[in-house]
Amino acid sequence: MSLESVKAHFKQWDREQDVMEFDTSSATVGEAAETIGVIPARIAKTLSFRGQEEKAILVVAAGDAKIDNKKFRKTFGYKARMLSPDEVLEQTGHAIGGVCPFGLKQELDVYLDVSMKRFDTIFPACGSTNSAIELSTSELFEYSFAKEWVDVCKGWEGAVEQEAEPVPHRSQ
Repeated sequence: MSLESVKAHFKQWDREQDVMEFDTSSATVGEAAETIGVIPARIAKTLSFRGQEEKAILVVAAGDAKIDNKKFRKTFGYKARMLSPDEVLEQTGHAIGGVCPFGLKQELDVYLDVSMKRFDTIFPACGSTNSAIELSTSELFEYSFAKEWVDVCKGWEGAVEQEAEPVPHRSQ
């Protein structure tokens, strides 16, 4: 159901056909990078945190970025606490490995980390453990209905970017 909800989401922009499905797993940053044929940093990972009250917030970041607890607290005003896999599924409608800011079960606040801005295009998941879509950062902002760009990650600054050899897309 999750992949279908994401495709339905992209139908608004006539982009549902751009969702790629793979024969191999793209559930982790490493697997997604290998499957797609890009460096891990270009995989846009969606992280789910406890927000105010019981509503989650989503932070989408580059694959090589890690949450910086001090920056997170300064930006959002509370401690970064990730959701459990069951809570992620309940809040987003997507299981771990396919979590993305599209086709969500409920309306959640989405924030994009600046770690992705160094790339022309990035690859977020599309609701399943074997799917992705290639988007520019401005498309990601538009299609995810993001609230704003934030700077809540560390570990990516100054990373040497070396692109892997592209692998032909294995669409079904």
